[in-house]
Amino acid sequence: MRYLNLLLTILSFFFCEVIFGQADSARVKEDPFKVEYKIINPSEGINNASLEIDVIGGTPPYQYFWSNSDVCVDDTAAHNLTEGRPVNVTIRDSSGKEKTLELLIPAESLPEIINSKFVPIVEALDEVIFWDPFAAMGFYEPVLMDEEGNVVKQANGQAAKRKTPIIVIWLILGALIFTFYMRFVNIKGFRHAIGLVTGKYDKGEHKGEVSHFQALATALSGTVGLGNIAGVAVAVSLGGPGATLWMIIAGLLGMTSKFVECTLGVKYRTIDDKGIVSGGPMYYLRDGLKKKNLPLLGKVLSILFAILAIGASVGGGNMVQANQSFSQLVVIFPSLENMGPYFGALLAIIVGVVIIGGIQGIAKVTGKMVPFMGILYVLSALVIIIINIKQIDDAFWLIVNGAFSPGALKGGIVGVLIVGFQRSAFSNEAGVGSAAIAHSAVKTDRPVTEGFVSLLEPFIDTVIICTMTALVIIFSGAYVNPQGLEGTELTSEAFSSVLPWYPYILVITIILFAFSTMISWSYYGLKAFDFLFGRFLEKVFGSRKISDNIYRVIFLFFIVIGSSAELGSVLEFSDMMILAMAFPNIIGMYILVPEVRREMKEYMSYIKTLKTKK
Repeated sequence: MRYLNLLLTILSFFFCEVIFGQADSARVKEDPFKVEYKIINPSEGINNASLEIDVIGGTPPYQYFWSNSDVCVDDTAAHNLTEGRPVNVTIRDSSGKEKTLELLIPAESLPEIINSKFVPIVEALDEVIFWDPFAAMGFYEPVLMDEEGNVVKQANGQAAKRKTPIIVIWLILGALIFTFYMRFVNIKGFRHAIGLVTGKYDKGEHKGEVSHFQALATALSGTVGLGNIAGVAVAVSLGGPGATLWMIIAGLLGMTSKFVECTLGVKYRTIDDKGIVSGGPMYYLRDGLKKKNLPLLGKVLSILFAILAIGASVGGGNMVQANQSFSQLVVIFPSLENMGPYFGALLAIIVGVVIIGGIQGIAKVTGKMVPFMGILYVLSALVIIIINIKQIDDAFWLIVNGAFSPGALKGGIVGVLIVGFQRSAFSNEAGVGSAAIAHSAVKTDRPVTEGFVSLLEPFIDTVIICTMTALVIIFSGAYVNPQGLEGTELTSEAFSSVLPWYPYILVITIILFAFSTMISWSYYGLKAFDFLFGRFLEKVFGSRKISDNIYRVIFLFFIVIGSSAELGSVLEFSDMMILAMAFPNIIGMYILVPEVRREMKEYMSYIKTLKTKK
């Protein structure tokens, strides 16, 4: 009997499980409401797909929680979606029932397929370059809070977060350490730098290819560009006027990074029997670390830097510039929208004529162009500053107060500080190592002299030009309610609010900035290409010139591609490679900076001796 009762208990348990389990399963499978969707991909262009949602049943109103942060929770459709990439949306009715759709926007055209392949690469790079070590170690909560302590939410309902990117920490930490270690040479050596550029200390002919001024102009042409126009607008719109102060401070600190890397660039440069100079981080990483009994580390870092420099030159220093300059041209002249290939071809021809002449040809052009475009832009900014001169005190109060305001960027002082430092680092590239390649070609017998000259580069780029852009934006008030305007558009709106005709001047300035950046980066990429493949291709073709021309043809070809194609994540990937150059470069600078300090002391003693004799 006991066994019979046990058997009945077991049977009844299974019976309940089957009956009620099925009922529960049916309730789980029962949709709270029906969702229909429609994917729209109107053209072969990238990032222009749309997803429309239609809900049937449930209890309205509905909320739509999209994976895209810029789509509002009330929007039934998401636009500008990336083809070939998943998009998620959770629909919730007023009773709390919800349903999630996980969809893939199909990539059909070649541009869409290429872009979709680069998106995960960019996301992976973003995880490395923009990784936040402070948040990872629990030093602070990355969620943004407003002045009242409430969580700031994005359009899609998710909490907004701030980041302290590792690349910014890496660049600023290096600049701080070098500034203290070199005993504030960025301040103490400023006057001497001006004397060197003006030729006060030039005596006789030295080995090299260009003068101090030409080397500075070439390096400036590589850094003064869209970052000074678009980057500043991003900083002020995100961080408010206070970001300007931190941008200036970061620029002043970056002067020392330039000093160290450019001194090393000249010290470890090589000059062949034809007088052609090759220098930059590739050489001081390889040869400098070899001298420190670290040959393997030096070889790895130099090869890594050269690979990144080639990618950066073709992408960030080339395609990005061509793409953005043509985009701005179309804003002013919409009828040119389909003329990208022709614009690119014309630009490639002009760039080709300049870069075939090597560093001397580039230096001659930049030596004339950089002062012209700098004066053109600065004068335009000065006109607006003079018109608003009565507001200058208020503008500086906004800058200083905003820099230390707890509510800045809705992320506190740290938030606005990071925005300012980040835009400065992206603009002047101090610590990236690119400028050291141009400065290496200078005519001098003392490497440290070019270190002094390079101090002026971040000062002109960030402290002067970026500050003027920021003041114009602050005077106009365009940053308060940007109405969807970003980058160059916001800067253009700020200028045109006072000078209605300025967008025409701005497009000329942008094209000149882009052009000068391209010719400088063509040289940087050429030297990196030569470092990696020069000897091998010389053996294959019997001439180093053929090797150089192979790179130049590739570079010019990508100008046409950049101006005629929607490149999306390809451009983001290319731009990230510029920042990634800082990782191997600064490691080498830490190891070799004692040599720079020793040479600086010897040189300053020499200068004191000269003054004593006078």
